[in-house]
Amino acid sequence: MGDQSTASFVSSNKTRRRIGELVVYILMISSALVAVAVTVGIVFSLAFEAFQFFKLVTWHEFLFGTHWSPQTALRADQVGAEGSFGVIPLVVGTLLISTIAMAIATPLGLASAVYLAEYASPRVRGLVKPVLEILAGIPTVVYGFFAALMIAPFIRMTGSSVGLEVASESALAAGIAMGIMIVPLISSLSDDVINSVPQALRDASYGLGATQAETIRKVIMPAALPGISGSLLLAASTAIGETMIVVMAAGMAANLSINPLDAVTTITVQIVGLLTGDQEFDSAKTLSAFALGIVLFCITLVLNVIAQKIVKHFREQYD
Repeated sequence: MGDQSTASFVSSNKTRRRIGELVVYILMISSALVAVAVTVGIVFSLAFEAFQFFKLVTWHEFLFGTHWSPQTALRADQVGAEGSFGVIPLVVGTLLISTIAMAIATPLGLASAVYLAEYASPRVRGLVKPVLEILAGIPTVVYGFFAALMIAPFIRMTGSSVGLEVASESALAAGIAMGIMIVPLISSLSDDVINSVPQALRDASYGLGATQAETIRKVIMPAALPGISGSLLLAASTAIGETMIVVMAAGMAANLSINPLDAVTTITVQIVGLLTGDQEFDSAKTLSAFALGIVLFCITLVLNVIAQKIVKHFREQYD
């Protein structure tokens, strides 16, 4: 009788365990499918509206045009001017500001991450890391005010003193403010990744006679590269998608220029402008926002592919 009750108890436990595992499995599959479905839905919604736009504006005019001025009718009962829908100035402006931001944030973020992870004492780390994380939580509009009231006038004054012509709103001012904004993002994520590298790798390197700097450069950084690449990709995506800093520091003028001292604008700023106010939804002006969304999606996708290629190359080299 005792053996039968024990066997029955074990069998019921196994059944409950299987049911519990099945429920957890279904929940995880459902979560994954929801993420996929949302992504597919976003892509299809953008693609459908962009297709309507390309019925009104040819794709080669959009992709290869060098002038952006979507001055079409605001409502169906208005007569609007013919618009120009060349996306190149917006793409160039987006990449210019993002490049400036990443050029500033990448060395500062990685250097601070290495210092916090490898050199800083526990007391210093406990003080600096929370401050960096607080800096990451500052609203972007505050950075926009800082860029418009402090950085832009300083750049204009400095440029004028050496004979350079600097616009009141410039890509450099927006890029500097954006770079300061994403430094904590790179630093915090890279610091966590560097700390996750096994201590055994450090000990083995020191045992072979390597210095701390050589260990960081040749052992720790290659081991942490996949995670660091992810933090840089996230920072780049944040820079590309930023709006408020660009509006306040770089303006909304769609100028085709690679001069960081000129006023430029970005794709996200134009999307906000196109979808703000009383707009006729079926007009080329409004529908162009969805075409810009497709362009932004493609830029982000290209960044992901490049990052994956870099990670794969260095991971194979490290292995």
